[in-house]
Amino acid sequence: MEYWLDAVQNKEKRTVFDFTETENQKLIVKSVKEFCERYLTAEKIREMDDKGHPYPKDVAEGLCSLGIVMGTVPVEHGGSGIDWITQSMIAEVIGYYDPTIATAAGFMAVETGWGFTIDRHCSENVREKYIKPAIKGEKFVGIATTEPAGGSDVAGFKSTAKKEGNEWVINGEKTFISGTEECKEWGGGYWINVRTGPMQPEAPHRNMTSFFLPIDAEGVEIQEPYRDAGRMAISTGGFKMKNVRLPDEYRLGEENKGFYYTMEGFDNARMLIASSCVGVIQRVIDEAVPYIKDRKIFGRPLAKYEAIQFELAEIYREMEALKLMAQKTAWMQDIRYQEEGMPEKTSNAKTFKPTDVAKWISLIKWKGPSLALEAARKAMIWLGAAGYTKEYLLEAAWRGVMSYVVGAEGGLNIQKIVVARELLGKEFIPYK
Repeated sequence: MEYWLDAVQNKEKRTVFDFTETENQKLIVKSVKEFCERYLTAEKIREMDDKGHPYPKDVAEGLCSLGIVMGTVPVEHGGSGIDWITQSMIAEVIGYYDPTIATAAGFMAVETGWGFTIDRHCSENVREKYIKPAIKGEKFVGIATTEPAGGSDVAGFKSTAKKEGNEWVINGEKTFISGTEECKEWGGGYWINVRTGPMQPEAPHRNMTSFFLPIDAEGVEIQEPYRDAGRMAISTGGFKMKNVRLPDEYRLGEENKGFYYTMEGFDNARMLIASSCVGVIQRVIDEAVPYIKDRKIFGRPLAKYEAIQFELAEIYREMEALKLMAQKTAWMQDIRYQEEGMPEKTSNAKTFKPTDVAKWISLIKWKGPSLALEAARKAMIWLGAAGYTKEYLLEAAWRGVMSYVVGAEGGLNIQKIVVARELLGKEFIPYK
């Protein structure tokens, strides 16, 4: 803890991108590693994966005590005020020690990415009642935008809100939501999107408003959690909203501007997902290499066969490329937030457009999960029958990162559309 406090009090802001870790970053990463080596051991991760949700409250509170959950929230709001580069480094460490990605998904992508975004747009009352307690590990906050009709089409939802006096009456359903059981047990709530005006087919993102929904609000019906294939230690579920009344102070940002705030939240969460995938891949390598060096077939170690050597080298190459891409993207996001509020037309023009950053975020969200999945799959094959057992965490990593691949925080093909949009122009978006 002393490392962490020292680092926060003396953190450095860098506006020029380089690859050198600052002394403060080294101290922060050191404290996170020390915690993980004690509380997120391989044995503990296997126990959590076998037992399933809810996530162990003591481990969650320990992570929060380090100041790394929602670490980018400003100090004056109860956070640690660290930058996105440092937060991404933390996500990488978490991905390494828990390659099932239950911890990374629940407490980096969901709570950190979305908790930070909620804090930026919520009222002081919501901040005091939910964000500050969640930073301490006392409550759980997350994102609930997916509906039965779809998820990656953020503007394609059907939930509605009608204003009555100073309250909003909300009806609808959200599904495939991370942490519903944790939120139910610990208290907290979710970022939701509802339609506050008629659907406009030519511009479906309009009339979309975001709210913070307390999980214990009257009219919220929590559904039974799903039986996921992986990341077993964090729950996935859904809930229905039947005439839920929320005061206007639970609105996040301006009315009918929810689409833009939501895309900001996705950007933040996707960055941390990519960085956690770097950690997963390194853990896969570290699990597999000792085995292939020791295991012999036809009198030679498996590591002597070029078929395995070349695949290992290729995975390592792509992992290092992903890491550099993730670092650059986090740096771009830091610059973007530092320059926020500066007029567009000034002598000091903004360094990046929001779409520049969004393009890079989609690149790493596309690359990270698919690469981690492939790394785990290949490593399982290198180990043969041993790779198919629970003696190694390879299969747990393989099951876990699949959730990132199939759609958590946006499916892979959606990321391709975003990248192509920036390369070709909006007139080539396939759904217009």
